[in-house]
Amino acid sequence: MDQQQPDRQDERPGDGHAAEELLRRALLDPDAAAAVALKVRGLALSDELTVVFHGRRDLGTIQTYVANGGHGEGDQLGARDLLRVPCDLDLAETHTRGEAQEAYEAQARTLRDALQAADTVLAVWAGPLREIAETDVVLWRSVDLDVPLPAHRLMPVALVAPDRHLTVVPVCGARTLAEGLPPMGIACAQQDVAHVYPLPDDPETCLEDFVERAADHARRMAERLESQERSVQRFLELNGGDEFQQTG
Repeated sequence: MDQQQPDRQDERPGDGHAAEELLRRALLDPDAAAAVALKVRGLALSDELTVVFHGRRDLGTIQTYVANGGHGEGDQLGARDLLRVPCDLDLAETHTRGEAQEAYEAQARTLRDALQAADTVLAVWAGPLREIAETDVVLWRSVDLDVPLPAHRLMPVALVAPDRHLTVVPVCGARTLAEGLPPMGIACAQQDVAHVYPLPDDPETCLEDFVERAADHARRMAERLESQERSVQRFLELNGGDEFQQTG
């Protein structure tokens, strides 16, 4: 698989800058904030990911971020490294330090299991995507994507077929990790068309369905543009072409 990243715009969503600011403030004000890193190793496609749990008293949540690679104490993570994942820790129902530690470990394992499952499924999609796209597939390791998605990203890794402008990426629903494994799926996106498929579904069938959806969308857009052109033409004919006509 070609692992060179395609050309992308340098801009990124504002929440990345917010993530960098949060971590910077955590270092400046350690009494009011804490950041804990969890490494997830041995992944089929991503190799290694780092989960950062970040909590501040003024946030009201223990937010979750995922970065590519293995990072630990002393490493500097910037805005372009951190993907905000809306699966936060929830330790509110614990009453002792021991209960909090147990809950934290259980919820961290839940997120680790979600990342491992999504990574395994995404690796399975690589072959079918290459076949249906009939082009090289790029492993895109970044928090930035140039297509809109109908759900939240779970990890900063995606499969991209640049020649077809087709992106395949794991997504998830927003929920606390105390509620268990978050809803997950695989999103296919191409320009302004996107659809989420359940994680266990067959990738070949899903890709065939998505290609048909994209083709239907392209046909509808062509028909809409043709209709708009006919409407403008009729308007010009009624009003003498480009000359200004006063009515009323």
